[in-house]
Amino acid sequence: MFVERTLTSPLLETARHFPAVLVTGPRQVGKTTLLDHCLAEKKVHRVSLDSIPDRELATRDPALFLQRYPPPVLIDEVQYAPGLFPYLKIEADRRQTGGLFWLTGSQQFELMKNLSETLAGRVGILKLQGLSQAELAGRTTAPAFLPTAEALRQAERTTAPVALMPLYERIWRGSFPAIATSDVSHDVFYSSYLQTYIQRDVRDLTRVGDEGTFLRFVRAAAARSGQLLNMADLARDVEADAKTIKHWLSILETSGLIYLMEPYHSNLTKRLVKAPKLYFLDTGLCSFLTRWTSPQALEAGAMSGAMFETYALAEILKGYWHNAKTPAVWFYRDKDGKEIDLLLEDSGVLYPIEIKKTARPMPQMVGQFSTLHRLDKPLGPGALLCVVERHLPLTADVHAVPVSYL
Repeated sequence: MFVERTLTSPLLETARHFPAVLVTGPRQVGKTTLLDHCLAEKKVHRVSLDSIPDRELATRDPALFLQRYPPPVLIDEVQYAPGLFPYLKIEADRRQTGGLFWLTGSQQFELMKNLSETLAGRVGILKLQGLSQAELAGRTTAPAFLPTAEALRQAERTTAPVALMPLYERIWRGSFPAIATSDVSHDVFYSSYLQTYIQRDVRDLTRVGDEGTFLRFVRAAAARSGQLLNMADLARDVEADAKTIKHWLSILETSGLIYLMEPYHSNLTKRLVKAPKLYFLDTGLCSFLTRWTSPQALEAGAMSGAMFETYALAEILKGYWHNAKTPAVWFYRDKDGKEIDLLLEDSGVLYPIEIKKTARPMPQMVGQFSTLHRLDKPLGPGALLCVVERHLPLTADVHAVPVSYL
C-alpha cells in the first residue's frame, strides 16, 4: 500500500536545482519507494548496492559502473561505495543539469560525510523518517508544527480527533510503512529489523565487536527515551566504557534511529544544564526493545508518559524534515529544576511546548513558561500537547492542543 509522502514536492523541487539528490534515513522508511514514485514517468536506471555484484563493481571500477548505469540513475544504499562519489562529481560537472543522480543512504557515518564533501554544492540532502500521522491521514501538505492561532484553526479544520487507545495502538506499532499500513506481526517485524540493522549495517560499516553487548546497549537506550542522557549511568548498565557508549550513540544517531535534543543556550542562561535528552524516532521499535507486548500494556505501563512524549517529538521533527526544513528545537532546564519540554524557534521567536499525557489540561501545567522572559527573546504562543479532542485556551497565550494536530 503506497502512502503519499510530504517530502515528494520538496524532493522534486530539489532535483530541479541539484545534479544529485540524496535521501537519508533508517532502513525501511520508504526511501526507495518514494524515489520510485517520483521517477515513475521517467526513464531512469535503477541499481542497489545491497547487491554484492553491483557493489563490487562500483567499488572496483566506478567508471565502468557509470557506463553500465548512466545517468539519470537511482542508486540505493550509496554509502557502500564511497569511491564512486568523485566520479559522480565529474559527471555532474560535465552535464551541468539537475536530477542526474537519485541516491539513498541508510547509514551516514564517515562514508556519508565523504559524499557531502565530494559533492559539495552539487547534492541536495533530504531526511526521511517513517510515516507521519499527517501522511497516514492524507494531510501531505500539512506544514511543520507551530502553535500559532491560524495554524491551530487550520489543524482543527483538517484533523480528526484520535481516542486514547487508537493513539497508543499507533504508538506501539510504530511508523515504518511495512508495519504501519498492514497487520504484520509486531514481534516478527521488529526482530527481523534489528537483525538486519545489526548484521547488515552495524557489523559491516562500523565493525562493532560485541554484537550482544551492542544489542543490550540499544535496549538500555530505548528504556531512557525522553530522559536526560546520563552517559555514566548508561555505561554502567551496559557494562561498557564511556568511550564505547559515546561511539555507539553516534551510530544510532547517524543511522536515524535516535535524536539527541540539545538544551537551549544563550549568553544570559549560564545556569542551564548541558546534557542532551535522548529520544527514539520510532516508538514501535522503542516499544519492542523495552518489551511492551501490546498497546494496552504500553498505555498502562511505566513508560506510558515517556512514550507519549517521544511520539509527539518524533511527529514534530517529521513535520520539519518531510517539508525539507531543519528543525530548530531545544528543551529548557536550569539548575533550579525549572523545565520546559520543548522550545521551537522560528524567525527568531521562541514557542514553548509542554507534552503531557492528560485529558484534563490545567494552567499550572505550563507555569514554567513564565521563566522564559528572562531570556530576553521574542516569545510566541505556547502549547500543551495532550489528548484533548480540540484545542482550547489555558491562558491568554497558551492553548491545550491535541497531539493529533501534529
